[in-house]
Amino acid sequence: MNENIVIGTDANFRSEVLESKVPVLVDFWAPWCGPCRMVAPVVEEIANELKGQLKVVKLNTDENYASASQYNIMSIPTLGIFMNGQLVNSVVGAVPKAFLMQKIEPYLTKVNA
Repeated sequence: MNENIVIGTDANFRSEVLESKVPVLVDFWAPWCGPCRMVAPVVEEIANELKGQLKVVKLNTDENYASASQYNIMSIPTLGIFMNGQLVNSVVGAVPKAFLMQKIEPYLTKVNA
């Protein structure tokens, strides 16, 4: 697993996502989901490129149903953007990197700005 990606669970969702000081991209996914596997390399690239500005968390919805249901995740992959403990934007489906970056950029923490 990528060192820049946190494995999310129901147990650590509050500390890793809701209490994060930087924006968080949560990849709600499941191992059996084909589109989830398609978007995974994009999520990894973003985690590497935006290290320090954005936290990336992968949450397996099969194993962590409580967190997924709390945010009404009905389709996967859902890529949720959290800021200050709130879900501020989300994208459903395997989308191109450029599209996902457009959704993320308004929330990025400007490091050394």
